[in-house]
Amino acid sequence: MSSGSDNIPMTPSGLRKLKEELKHLQSVERGKISREIEVARAHGDLRENAEYHAAKEKQSHIEGRILTLNDWIARAEVIDPKKLGGDKVIFGATVDLLDTETDKPVSYRLVGEIEADLKKRWIAVTSPVARALIGKKVGDIATVQSPGGVRELEVQEIRFEEPEEEAPASES
Repeated sequence: MSSGSDNIPMTPSGLRKLKEELKHLQSVERGKISREIEVARAHGDLRENAEYHAAKEKQSHIEGRILTLNDWIARAEVIDPKKLGGDKVIFGATVDLLDTETDKPVSYRLVGEIEADLKKRWIAVTSPVARALIGKKVGDIATVQSPGGVRELEVQEIRFEEPEEEAPASES
């Protein structure tokens, strides 16, 4: 039941998060919303039962999210940054940069669109900054067109690793 045929590049931690969310929705949220619907249904006339309609809407949202997650998981193309290497910026790389105008350092991790998170400085491999960085080596300058004008970023270091906060918890 795939809504698209394209593979979705993601890291192992990205796939793990999707599977955890899916498991939670299926094993916890589905049961919880079913109970809410039953309680609301017990209140009588469903035509004017706001509690029932709100619960049904929530159920629809949960089921839609489950379908989306199943699709993404089915199309996941897992790329493990720890198994990559080389001297060029590619998907999965963490890149330390220097903004040549401000002399400020900045780091980005190139990830799939689903994993992108600006707070963590994880940028989608399809973003303008990532596209400018792809194929660059240490010492190269990436030119990025941004709303504030052109930025030049010098590649300082390229690493291939899964961030520590994303490492799987040890199972006992």
